[in-house]
Amino acid sequence: MLLEISIKNFAIIEEISLNFENGMSVLTGETGAGKSIIIDAMNMMLGARASTEVIRTGANKAEIEGFFSVDENPELDSLLEDNGIDLGDELIIRREIFQNGRSISRINGQMVNLTTLRAVGQFLVDIHGQHDQEELMKPSLHISMLDKFGDKAFWSVKESYQKCFDSYRRLRKQVIEKQQNEQEHRARIDMLEYQIAEIEAVALKSGEDDSLNQERDKLLNHKHIADTLTNAYVMLDNEDFSSLANIRSAMNDLMAIEEYDPEYKLMSESLSESYYVLEELSKRLGDVIDDLDFDAGRLQQIDARLDSINTITRKYGGTVDDVLDYFDNITKEYHLLTGNSETSDSLERELKVLEGQLVAAATELSQSRHQIAIQLETEIKTELTELYMEKADFQVTFTKSKFGKEGNEQVEFYISTNPGEGFKPLVKVASGGELSRLMLAIKSAFSRKEDKTSIVFDEVDTGVSGRVAQAIAQKIHKIGNHGQVLAISHLPQVIAIADYQFFISKESNETSTVSRVRLLSEDERVQEIAKMLAGDNVTEAALSQARELLKK
Repeated sequence: MLLEISIKNFAIIEEISLNFENGMSVLTGETGAGKSIIIDAMNMMLGARASTEVIRTGANKAEIEGFFSVDENPELDSLLEDNGIDLGDELIIRREIFQNGRSISRINGQMVNLTTLRAVGQFLVDIHGQHDQEELMKPSLHISMLDKFGDKAFWSVKESYQKCFDSYRRLRKQVIEKQQNEQEHRARIDMLEYQIAEIEAVALKSGEDDSLNQERDKLLNHKHIADTLTNAYVMLDNEDFSSLANIRSAMNDLMAIEEYDPEYKLMSESLSESYYVLEELSKRLGDVIDDLDFDAGRLQQIDARLDSINTITRKYGGTVDDVLDYFDNITKEYHLLTGNSETSDSLERELKVLEGQLVAAATELSQSRHQIAIQLETEIKTELTELYMEKADFQVTFTKSKFGKEGNEQVEFYISTNPGEGFKPLVKVASGGELSRLMLAIKSAFSRKEDKTSIVFDEVDTGVSGRVAQAIAQKIHKIGNHGQVLAISHLPQVIAIADYQFFISKESNETSTVSRVRLLSEDERVQEIAKMLAGDNVTEAALSQARELLKK
C-alpha cells in the first residue's frame, strides 16, 4: 500500500506531500490544477521514461519519493534479494531527474536501474487510465489481457509452450537455411578443395620469396661482387703493396716502445687489435673469393621457382606469407563445412518430433486458455450487471492461427449490448461510456486476481452520468475494499463515495504557478461537491444534494 508520496519541483508542483490510507481516496480540483501531474509523477517514480521537461522552471532537478508498506510476497522478496535490496515490511522508492537528462533511482537507499525499478513497481501500483481503454480497442492485445487472468498453473503451461516454440523455431530456421544453402555449400566446398590443392602443390615456405629474390640478385650481380671482393682483398694484402704488412710493421714498432709511456702502450694495444681483425677479415675474403662461382643453372631454377610463386601470389595474396595465411583460413572453413555430419534429413526428422511436441503443448495451452476465458466471461458478466449493463453479455472468441509466441490461436473480445443482437467485436460496437464500464469491469475482475498493493484510476468515468456514474462509483469503492484505490474524477457520485478527498488547487502570480494540495474536511467536501452540482453559485438545494450523496 502507498502510505505517502512526496513530489518536489515536478512541472508546476513546487513541493507537496500526500498521505494515503486503506480504502478509496479521490483527487479533485479544477482542470489544469495538477491532478494528472501527480499521476505522471507516480508513473516516473515507478520507472516510466523521464524527460527534463518535467523539471520545474528554475530548479536543478525533480524529486519523487514514495513510501510503501508491503505484505509478504515471495516473488517480490526474491526480486529485491537478487538486487541486493534490504528486505522488510516497508519500501522507500526515490527517483531524481536532473537537467542534464540523467536520472537516479533508489529502493531502500540502494541504487537500481530502470529495469529493476519497473519490475518492483509492477508489484506495487497498477495505474489505469485512458491508455488502458485504448489497449482494449486493439484486438491484438486481447490475448495478453486474457492471459493476465490466468493463475500460476496456467502460466506454467504457457511457459512450457513458449520454450517448446522457441526450440521449434530455432530448429526450423536451421533446417530451412541448411536446405537453401546446401547447394551453395557444395559449390563453396568444391572451390575450396581446388584452391587448397593448388596452393599445396606449390609447397610454399614462409619467407621463401624474399630469400629467393635475394639469391637471384646475388647471381645477377656476380661479376660486380667478385671484382669488388677481389679488389678489397688486394688492397689488404698483395705482393707489391700489403696494407697488413705495413700495419704489422707499425704494430711491432709501437710494441718496442710501449714500456716508456702508458699512452704508447694503449696505442700499441689498439693497433694490435685492429691488425688481428683485419688479418681475420683478409682470410675470410680469400675464402669467399675461392668459393665464389657463378651457377647459371641455379639462376634458371630460381627464376622458374619465382614464376610459380608469382603465379600463386597474384591469385591468393601479395606475398608467400599472405598466401599461407589465406591457406590456413580456407582450410579451417573447409573443415567447418565438411565436418558437420548432420544432414538435412536428420534435422528434418528431429524437427518432425519437435513439431509433434509443439502441437501437444499448444493444445494444452489452448485448453487452459479456454478455461480461464470461461471464468473471465462469468466474472465480466457479473461486473457488467452491477454497472447497469445487465442486458449486455461478454464473450472471448478464439480463431485458429499460425503458431506463434502466444500459441496457435487469436483472441478477441466480443460483446452483445442488447438481447437478440448477437455478439459483435468489441472494437466495433462499444461506445465511450460502455467502454469505460467494460474496462472497469475487467479491472474489477482482475483486482481480485492480481496481488497489487494500490490501484490508480485516472478519469475512468469519462462519458457517463446518472445512475451509471453511481454504479461506477460503487464499483471503484468496492475495489478499494480489497486494498487501496486512488482515483481522479470529475463526477460527484465518484467523489462523494470516496473515503478521503484531496483537493488540488493552482496559485499563480506574475512569475510562477504552483500547485497546492490538502485533505478536505467533511464540510469542505460538501462545498466542493455542491460546486460540481451547481457551479460557483452554490444553492441550498445543491448543498443538500451534496450532503445526501456523501451520506449514501
